[in-house]
Amino acid sequence: MTIVLPYRHKVQYYETDMMGIVHHSNYIRWFEECRIDYMEQLGYNYQEVEKQGIEFPVLGVSCNYKSSVCFGETVQIQSWFSLLTTTRMSFNYRVTDAVSGKLRATGESRHCYCRITDHKPVQLNKTLPEIYSLFNSWAEEERQKSQ
Repeated sequence: MTIVLPYRHKVQYYETDMMGIVHHSNYIRWFEECRIDYMEQLGYNYQEVEKQGIEFPVLGVSCNYKSSVCFGETVQIQSWFSLLTTTRMSFNYRVTDAVSGKLRATGESRHCYCRITDHKPVQLNKTLPEIYSLFNSWAEEERQKSQ
């Protein structure tokens, strides 16, 4: 079974508002950083798939804020597949304080698979079957862990 470490992020001053609290838009950026880190830990390189002509545009993203994060704090973000089909995938995120473990936010991002050349949707299992198989094996591992 593959173990994926949480993504860690130390809050920078520019990410905060005048009250010293992280601006809400930064959580969405952190989700993307986490998603890329997650895939890299599993041996997947996003740039390689782009070189093969496929992209994963965001269809939607949501974030539920639970408690404030401030300048200088470090958060951990855990990511996992919440949905995987031949045409779409979704990730869930859980943001916690790296020291106390306090829940800071939860979220989700939804994606489809498209050709870079014309941005038309594709079925990943037909276009890049090896990548779809890899994604599917990760998603299956996560389903088994949650049972």
